[in-house]
Amino acid sequence: HKAPIVMIAGGLGVFEPRKPPIPELEKFEDKGVEYIIRDPEFYKGKRVVVSGGGDSALDWSIYLVEKNIASELTLVHRRTSFRGHLDSVQKVMDMAAAGKINLITDAEVTGISGNGKVEAVTINHATMGNIEKPTDHFVPLFGLTPSLGPIANWGLEIEKNAVKVDTFDYSTNRKGVYAIGDINTYPGKLKLILCGFHEGTLAVQSAFARIHPNKKNVLKYTTVNGVTGF
Repeated sequence: HKAPIVMIAGGLGVFEPRKPPIPELEKFEDKGVEYIIRDPEFYKGKRVVVSGGGDSALDWSIYLVEKNIASELTLVHRRTSFRGHLDSVQKVMDMAAAGKINLITDAEVTGISGNGKVEAVTINHATMGNIEKPTDHFVPLFGLTPSLGPIANWGLEIEKNAVKVDTFDYSTNRKGVYAIGDINTYPGKLKLILCGFHEGTLAVQSAFARIHPNKKNVLKYTTVNGVTGF
């Protein structure tokens, strides 16, 4: 499809999982390493190691145990305190005390091993050193981080993970391509919806002039008689 104007209003971009710095991690992606739980039943009867200290790690650990899905659930967190809701934290603590969750704090998963799939993870504990934990799945839940995704490869001028624009009309370095909202950057940029409306208005005016160079654009207001719909 051809278009004379492209208006990028992509927000913060695409959100990608934060990946822990584990050697050969990507080698095991979709072979036992998952960054999101799409279908809990996928883990039915499996040994699962979850890593993280936020609500996602806590809530999924609780769910997989409460619903009798995982045959064994290990939750690994690098600190002794959690960032999640207090009731979820207490529930995990209670389940750990009851032997339903294998809770390992002050520790991080530092390695993965297996022949074509995840078979074990290495857990580095602050005082006990390395622990080899057999498992079928490793699910690191460290939240999401925004990135430009494919937009970064469009030949646009990028600065601080955002698209640079000319504040005259919020055009980019490529003719006919505009960027408005949180996706763009310029001196004094404020990520407010009010600013986004302003940017969009000026960008549309400029785009209209590009598409119709010989046509006059007459601004109309809702307080002026004759505007359809008011």
